[in-house]
Amino acid sequence: MSASSAVKPIPEGMHSLTPHLVCAGAAEAIAFYIKAFNAIEGVRLPAPNGKIMHASLKIGDSTLFLFDEMPEHGALGPKSLKGSPVTIHLYVENVDATVERAVAAGAKVTMPVADMFWGDRYGQIEDPFGHRWSVATHVRDVSPEEMQKAMANASCGQG
Repeated sequence: MSASSAVKPIPEGMHSLTPHLVCAGAAEAIAFYIKAFNAIEGVRLPAPNGKIMHASLKIGDSTLFLFDEMPEHGALGPKSLKGSPVTIHLYVENVDATVERAVAAGAKVTMPVADMFWGDRYGQIEDPFGHRWSVATHVRDVSPEEMQKAMANASCGQG
C-alpha cells in the first residue's frame, strides 16, 4: 500500500465545509473567538512580517480557518469591504449564555435572542471584525408543515 493511498481526502477531524475568514487583526480575532465561543486554537502560521497567514480554531465539533487581511493579494475583511453578505451559523448548547459571552467579549447584538417558529432559540451578532453570526439552540422539533403554517401566520402581520 503506497503512502498516498493511506491519506484521507478529508483530514481527520475536518468536515466537508469549513468557513475561512479574512480578519483585520487575526491575532485579536483568535483571542475574541476563544473568549466568545470557547474556541480552541489549533495552528497559527505567522509570516515573517508577523501577519497570520493561516490559523485554525475548533469551535464545538467544527473547524474555523482565518488569516490576516492582505490587500496586496485582494484579501479584505468585512470592515474594509463595508459589510459582508455572509452569516456564519453556530449551534450551541445554550444560545443565551453564548450570546451574552460574545457581547462581553466585544460582539454587538444585531437580533436579540428569541424563540423562533422553526424550533430554535435564535439570535444574531456581529463580531468586532465585522463577521456576522447567527447563534442558536434547537429547543423543539417542528415538522415542515408546522413550519410553513407558522411562517405564513408570521407573514400576515407584515406589509
